[in-house]
Amino acid sequence: MIPFSQPDLAGNELQQIAMALESGKLAGNGQFTALCEHWLESKLGVHRALLAHSGTGALEMAALIADIRPGDEVIMPSFTFSSTANAFVLRGASPVFVDVRPDTLNLDERLIAERLTPRTRAIVPVHYGGVSCEMDAIMALANLHGLTVIEDAAQALLATYKGVPLGTIGHLSAFSFHATKNVTSGEGGALILKTSDHALRAEIIREKGTNRSQFIRGEVDKYTWSGLGSSYVPSEILAALLWSQLNAAHQLTEQRLVRWQRYHAAFAQLEREGMLTRPNVPGHCHHNGHVYYILLDDTDIRGRLIDFLRERGICVAWHFIPLHSSPYATAQGWTCSLPVTDDISGRILRLPMFASLGDDDQARVIKDVVSFFGGILRN
Repeated sequence: MIPFSQPDLAGNELQQIAMALESGKLAGNGQFTALCEHWLESKLGVHRALLAHSGTGALEMAALIADIRPGDEVIMPSFTFSSTANAFVLRGASPVFVDVRPDTLNLDERLIAERLTPRTRAIVPVHYGGVSCEMDAIMALANLHGLTVIEDAAQALLATYKGVPLGTIGHLSAFSFHATKNVTSGEGGALILKTSDHALRAEIIREKGTNRSQFIRGEVDKYTWSGLGSSYVPSEILAALLWSQLNAAHQLTEQRLVRWQRYHAAFAQLEREGMLTRPNVPGHCHHNGHVYYILLDDTDIRGRLIDFLRERGICVAWHFIPLHSSPYATAQGWTCSLPVTDDISGRILRLPMFASLGDDDQARVIKDVVSFFGGILRN
């Protein structure tokens, strides 16, 4: 079988993990945590980066820092993972779903204004597949209405918008290092902070609501419960794994981009023939090759292609069931009309994508996709 996804190793993960074990420091906030955080701060050019046990945890911390409260509303796409909404629903807020653009599958910035109410507190753009949302328009609207922008950059490490790294444009941002991401610690994430006030608050939230980080730095003589918080710090073992991955991040990203471009070139003719639609990446966005998808004519053809490829040992996947039509959203009364989201979710198909995908395996995928459509044309 050609897997849909698999973690790519830099090669020295075991060595780094062994160093963490030998140090005797297994809880978080040790040397490997510091190394990873400094790497992110340097590469992204931000005030502070804090590792978290997951991208979900990073979003939950962002919701606390943004002071999201019961009755608030938060603008977001429905075409995203449940964590995007859960982080704010846990604070008592209601998600307000906005449709996505048909070209990038990102939050449609042109539709946000009509969904704003006096209860709107934040906008959460999700950079789907590492392709940026239109952040200039989103930030301008947020600044006009005094709203907090929290980038869900889970898929977007080392991608840019007009030359600016994603995860550094909004007021707060969250990355994921889940096993499916370009750079992974198995489970993991990071919260990106642009101000010292946010950084201090985030440290307290991340350390179970205590000022332990200040105590470790010698800024206070004892630490105590200082506010709301929970346990968001990852272990040093996970940080050691992540440190190995971060040092190979550019290499892993470039390898994925080569795979992405190979798919893109191979399916150009099928797109010209009207068989499928390829991803669209605006010229001012530099993506990171996180996913490669094709859009089929309808759900029936997608199902037939999935069966065709799986019979030939190729694992493929569609993507999110839209949140607005999920059982939980329906029970809460958050359903709404999002025609583009509904259409896209029924036609999208993601192909195998990881840095170590072999040339021969990728050629097999391409050959079988082309073969499937050749059969449709003959019939």
